[in-house]
Amino acid sequence: MIVRIARPDDDHVVGELLVTAFVETYARKLPEVVVTASRKATLRDVAGKRTAASVFVAEHDGQVIGTVALWSPGAAGSEAWHPDAADLRHLAVDANHRGGEVSCALLDAAEVHAMRSGAAAVCLHVRRGAHGVRRLYEARGYVRDASGDLDRLPEIFLEGLVKRLK
Repeated sequence: MIVRIARPDDDHVVGELLVTAFVETYARKLPEVVVTASRKATLRDVAGKRTAASVFVAEHDGQVIGTVALWSPGAAGSEAWHPDAADLRHLAVDANHRGGEVSCALLDAAEVHAMRSGAAAVCLHVRRGAHGVRRLYEARGYVRDASGDLDRLPEIFLEGLVKRLK
């Protein structure tokens, strides 16, 4: 497996991977969540994401099997609530490759990139009730930071987590 920056020719497969992973995960773990057409369009807009963020992909035998995006501190569209923090979003791994190795490699690459870009921290949001996802991040040193919560109820409530890098 290799982890690299996504290229324009990855956009379609990355977008479909994101939609599939989010729809399948929510159907299995949070069945009350509906992934709207608008949300699917946002997930599929990988070309737009690449204009503001670094999109990483994990590749195995020539196939993209995972992705994550990182907005540098101050980048347009960042949802980081600390001024010196990068914003991590859209972690997804193909169902046939889940189990930790791929997500860890993607997160390692994103965190190293954040440090190299001068970030002192990485901020991210987890949907309230997504306990398994939250545990994944907490095991990597992310801690709950309610000052970063995004209350978009009745649609969604996102809990803030942060990891200090410096």
